[in-house]
This record gives sequence, structure tokens and C-alpha cells, in this order.
Amino acid sequence: MLEKALTGSKTYWAWIFFLLAIIGVGFLCYLRQFSVGLGITGMSRDVSWGFYISQFTFLVGIAASGVMVVLPYYLHNYKAFGKITILGEFLAISAVIMCMLFIFVDMGQPLRVLNVILHPTFNSVMFYDMVVLSGYLLLNVLIGWTTLGAERKGIAPPKWVKPFIILSICWAPSIHTVTAFLYAGLPGRHFWLSAIMAARFLASAFASGPALLLILAFIIRRFTKFDPGKEAIQTLGKIVTYFMIANVFFLGLELFTAFYSQIPGHMHSFVYLYAGLEGYSKLVPLMWLSSILAVVALGLLVFPQIRRNETALAIAAIAVFFSLWIDKGFGLVIGGFIPNPFERVTEYWPTLPEFSISLAVWAFGFLVLTVLYKIAVSVKEQSGGEAVH
Repeated sequence: MLEKALTGSKTYWAWIFFLLAIIGVGFLCYLRQFSVGLGITGMSRDVSWGFYISQFTFLVGIAASGVMVVLPYYLHNYKAFGKITILGEFLAISAVIMCMLFIFVDMGQPLRVLNVILHPTFNSVMFYDMVVLSGYLLLNVLIGWTTLGAERKGIAPPKWVKPFIILSICWAPSIHTVTAFLYAGLPGRHFWLSAIMAARFLASAFASGPALLLILAFIIRRFTKFDPGKEAIQTLGKIVTYFMIANVFFLGLELFTAFYSQIPGHMHSFVYLYAGLEGYSKLVPLMWLSSILAVVALGLLVFPQIRRNETALAIAAIAVFFSLWIDKGFGLVIGGFIPNPFERVTEYWPTLPEFSISLAVWAFGFLVLTVLYKIAVSVKEQSGGEAVH
């Protein structure tokens, strides 16, 4: 089926070469980082996790969210998701690949990642994070490629793939739960030391992932002959709505706990993010933008008559995605380091090389996603878009 990715319109190839150009620039910046070290980034002794790890954290959620279309279709026979299940699985594949690349570029010596495999530490959360991410990638590649191949032939998927589908449904929440434990298991960082950190991660994941899938569905409908289906799109909109409400509620619980109890270690990070601390306020505009986008999105989503308008739904999906990208893909990680254990503020902002490398990783992920979607859409167009269940 790979040959289907080698043919396409001028727009398709222009997009491919645009992504390759971004990857090329980012790779040159990475060679500089590899030579000089992480000193070319904005990270420091006090803020040792920066833009790379924040993007990793956000994208693990995007990967986990694939379960929101796989579960209804395979376990509850929700036929409306028959057209977009493969899109969710392929989105998960590209997201996990980006997660791994962000870990790779975050390491000063990338070959040290082999130490996790060659010298595993079984009481390390990082070891289990590697296991669940690798396993989830393999599961989605196996399931997605097998079911798409069966659809191309017009036959039902082989029976042996069903247990792997059920395993992937159970596996998906684990990858983001383990990632949340990376943060919640650090007692010296009060901002992350929360029993509901995993719940917050899953709520934001199941809002941002389907929101991105909605955006991609609208793009596919615009530029191809394949229609993901109005019912599927509206159901995705409902999923985004419910989990965005849950995400805002969980954030409210954290705010109440911090400010009503007046716990300094928990409270000061929120103060820094939303009001500034000791004259430092680099992230304040971004965090308020995230809050405004969340309010706008919920205003468009909670009213069914507005949500049924696909233009409003598309705007809401974009607002949800960028709101959570700012909150989780920037504020949550950086906010946990400020102030430091000595109650001092060391601000962080990504440098141009750091941002270029990150953009290249995103471009590589979208290159993989574009190729996978080109194959999937070509097969869907041939089969009429209906998978044999």
C-alpha cells in the first residue's frame, strides 16, 4: 500500500516539500546542539525540563486519545466511527513517534537512551514509560496496517487482531497515566504533587486529541473525496465537550486546593503562571490566552445548536487544541520548576535553535501522518469509506 503515498496532487507534494524544508532546518540546528550541547537551549540548572519535554508530555496525550474512536467502534459497534477509526490509529502512531523524537533531542548524549534498555531500573517510572510507549506504537502499527489491508481487499480483518485491539484499548490510558506519574512522583515539586495529576492528564488528552482529529477530518473532507461522516464529526464534538469540561473542573480543584489552603509551594506556581511572581511574568500572557481560548471553546461547544454548526465546531476544536497545548505543553511543565526549592525564580523561554528543533520534530510527525493518511484515504476512496467489521 505504500505506493499510494508516491502519487498525489501538486498541493500534496508542496506540503511534503514544505515539511522536509522545516525538518532540514531543524536537523542543522540539532547538529549544532549535538556539537555544543544543551547550552544552546533556554534550559538551566533550575529549569531542566523545557520545550522538548513539554511537547513530549502533550503528545503522549494525543497518542492516548486514539482510544476514543477505537473503543466505541470495536467494543460497542458504533458504526459511525467506522470511517475514522483508522485516522485515530494513524494519528496515535505519528504522535508516539514525535514523543520518542522529543526524548531523543532532549538528551545531551542520545545514545544514553540505550541505557534504559540495556540496564533497566525496574523501580524507575521512566523505564515503564518507555515500555508503554513502545508497546502502544507497535500495537497501533499492527492493528492499523492489518485492518486497512483487509479493507483494501474488501474482507473482514483476521480474527487474531481482535485481542490486540482490546489490548490497545486497555493500553492507551496507561501511557498517559505513567507519564503523569513521572510528574506526580516528584515530592520536591509541589505543583505536580497531586493525586489527580493522572486524571487531569487523561481529561486534557481526551479533549485535545479528538479536537485535533476533528481538525484533520475537516481538512481531509476539504482536500479529498473522502467524507469522514457528519455523525462521526458531531460525536467527536461531544467527546471534546465533555472532556474539556472535566479538564476545566480538575484545574478548578487544583486552584481551590492551592489558594484556600494557602499552601505556598502549590500556590506560588499558579501565581507565577497567571499573575507573575517577584516581577517575573513571561508566561502570564500565554496562560491567559489559554484560559480565554478555553472559555471561547466551551461557549461554542456546550450549546448543541451551536455545536451542530460545523464552522463553529471547527473554531472550537482549534481553540481547544491550542488552549491545551499552551496549558499542558508549556505552562504545566515550566510552572512546576518555578519557584525553585530555594524560593527563587529562574525564568525559561525556548531559544531559536530549540524552537527550530521542536518545529522539525512536529514537521516529521506530520510528514509521517500525511503519508499514512494518504494511504488510508486512497483505500477509503476505493472501498467507499466503509470498513468491513
